[in-house]
Amino acid sequence: MLNYIWFGMIVLSVICAFFNGRLEALSTAVMEGSQQAVELSFSLLGSMCAWLGFLKIAEKSGLTELMASAFSPVIDRLFPEYKKEKAIKGKICMNLAANFLGLGNAATPLGLSAMEAMAKKNREEGPTRGMILFVVLNTASIQLLPINMAVMRKACGSLAPFAVLPEIWVTSLASLLVCVLFCKFLERGKGPWNK
Repeated sequence: MLNYIWFGMIVLSVICAFFNGRLEALSTAVMEGSQQAVELSFSLLGSMCAWLGFLKIAEKSGLTELMASAFSPVIDRLFPEYKKEKAIKGKICMNLAANFLGLGNAATPLGLSAMEAMAKKNREEGPTRGMILFVVLNTASIQLLPINMAVMRKACGSLAPFAVLPEIWVTSLASLLVCVLFCKFLERGKGPWNK
């Protein structure tokens, strides 16, 4: 669906530029936008590599299991079916920590690893309530330190890349609370998520 939307926007832009006599301006904007996208990608790449490296070191050093133990009361309450699974809880914890730091792209491989471990344990067709809640937590995660956002703001010339922190804290906390409460409410009803 998104491919159709992007294609439609591109075609509409070309048609509008043609009828307004601004094809040259359109081609210049495309080239400048492409260059800025590559520059932004490289600035994000450095940040991603550093944080993924730190997260890998934490996993190898046993810090993930330590974090899983520290956050056990919260994780056990949210994911009761994984109370005795330290490896799964460690992966969930590392994913949530990456999201907590605003490293959405770094959290993706950690989230996939956690989801794979959950699927292996459950051996069921379709998602379980723990898997659904995990996806919801990833989608509406609270961000204490949104590093990717700060890097993008700095790359675009912001003098205070972390100036939006209070707004990010309020909105991400509100979205997280609403999503978790909604999931827990649905768990009490009937549906495919009540496995």
